[in-house]
Amino acid sequence: MQLVVARIGRAHGIKGEVTVEVRTDEPELRLGPGAVLTTDPASVGPLTIETGRVHSGRLLLRFEGVRDRSGAEALRNTLLIADVDPDERPEGDDEYYDHQLIDLDVVTKDGAEVGRITEISHLPSQDLFVVERPDGTEVYVPFVEEIVTEIDLEEQRAVIDPPPGLIDDRAEIASSRDVGDEA
Repeated sequence: MQLVVARIGRAHGIKGEVTVEVRTDEPELRLGPGAVLTTDPASVGPLTIETGRVHSGRLLLRFEGVRDRSGAEALRNTLLIADVDPDERPEGDDEYYDHQLIDLDVVTKDGAEVGRITEISHLPSQDLFVVERPDGTEVYVPFVEEIVTEIDLEEQRAVIDPPPGLIDDRAEIASSRDVGDEA
């Protein structure tokens, strides 16, 4: 199975290094020196990581055969793809790869059907499940333990305990002023 693990950003310096937008929770495993990655577009790769380092909070990589800024800049926006055994599991008990979560049925804790996970959106603050409802609409469910209470890979379902208004329009509105008091 192939998974996107990073996207190459702009060149850094003049010796062929590039910034990368990491898209894996395991960069030390997937983006270490010696790793051979396929690419999208395929014509750019495969690429072998020669060196990696963190600079000002950003991962910088250098690939074998890329020695200058123009070579590094030519790689910009390329996706880096790792081959992963489909049966491989993350180290943590409550960690999951995206491919394990896609297509899970989503139900509330009382068993009401919500829909099916079609995508995982990785945002800076948290991850979101993109859930397609039976009527074709989408709802976004934050992947936090307060809301996603159980992931059952054997039963192929995710159990959620959504706050009011997340999956329906019955949001509780709190106001510090009396709604009926018009001045």
